[in-house]
Amino acid sequence: MTDSLPLASLSARLAERSAALASAVGSPLAPPAYLDLIRRAQDVDVLAEQVLKLCVQQCRDAGHTWQEVGDLLGVTRQAAFQRFGKPIDPRTGEPMDKTVRMTDAPERALEIVTAVLEGRMDDARPSFNAEVLAAFTDKVRGDALAGVAGLVGAFEGFGEGDPFVRRIGDHTVVDIPLRYEAGEMKARVAFDTDEKVAGFFVLPPETP
Repeated sequence: MTDSLPLASLSARLAERSAALASAVGSPLAPPAYLDLIRRAQDVDVLAEQVLKLCVQQCRDAGHTWQEVGDLLGVTRQAAFQRFGKPIDPRTGEPMDKTVRMTDAPERALEIVTAVLEGRMDDARPSFNAEVLAAFTDKVRGDALAGVAGLVGAFEGFGEGDPFVRRIGDHTVVDIPLRYEAGEMKARVAFDTDEKVAGFFVLPPETP
């Protein structure tokens, strides 16, 4: 498992894989070799992420703040914490599990967002938990989307980029880029442990 390797070993392995990728890119390629390039690049990406996580961990251990880390990465301190932090569950005192187990969360969130934005609430409501089902009335939907329209105009379609999925506390949270006539927004769908929708929001894209 590379997760347990020290930073120096991981960095050396990353340099080795990066050099191998650079060498392969510079060689004459037959069509099947392009698939090998993807595999090599994916290996480099995985190792680079592990190196970055260790660097952030050591930076925090040295006393640097999440604000400093976020500034360096071009994100908010909350976004940096959500990506690299190790939150402790106040209920148990144990590190919180950040593993996303809901493998179809992006697809389900996309279907729900599409149904809500198109006004097909009968298609969306079966995915809501009891609290959201009671609270998310047609009037609430209409008022919320009217407020968004007042800020950025009419909805034009989904924005660039894939849905962003992560686990926050007990919830699986999916952010989906949205494109409006005068700006960008994002839909956020939160699923509870029963894989029912526990929250639905349309937010500015910079919201952590």
